[in-house]
Amino acid sequence: MSLLTLAEIEGLITSHEDFPSAGVLFRDIFPILQSPSATRSLVAHLVDWIKATAAERHVQVDVVVGLDARGFLFGPMIAQALQARFVPVRKQGKLPGKVLAHAYKKEYGTDVFEMHEGAITPGQNVVIFDDLIATGGSAAAAAALVQASQGNLLAALFVIELTQLNGARALPDNVKVHALYKY
Repeated sequence: MSLLTLAEIEGLITSHEDFPSAGVLFRDIFPILQSPSATRSLVAHLVDWIKATAAERHVQVDVVVGLDARGFLFGPMIAQALQARFVPVRKQGKLPGKVLAHAYKKEYGTDVFEMHEGAITPGQNVVIFDDLIATGGSAAAAAALVQASQGNLLAALFVIELTQLNGARALPDNVKVHALYKY
């Protein structure tokens, strides 16, 4: 089976004005999941980018960190294709047991991300994945959790970047940031 091109996949992303609030143009990736060939193709494109990035550094990716909640959709598929572990980063109070926590600023206040203590071991090579980067607060919080675990954060990968919000600047300078689609 042949893969869909990035342009064909992008054609499935829908836009919704004034959602979730007035003045916001929401980009929805859920239609991609309604197409098995688009889902398979998107994962293949993401995995190819990660493999190329890891090869540049002569390393293998050990862990894919997926951010709550849409990072959970593709993150496990990416991890499986890389033969890597999947580690979820969740909103506060959603994980049992011992966790590491990091607060971050949102547009209207603060939130806290958590990750299981010991989910990433020192020196493991890590890629963060989420569907979208806007202001970068949640991605930066996930990066802080990886660093607190002494993981080696290679890259942060997104399906969509809202470029006018400069979210990539919130991540550490040594982290390669990439989005398949920029709006």
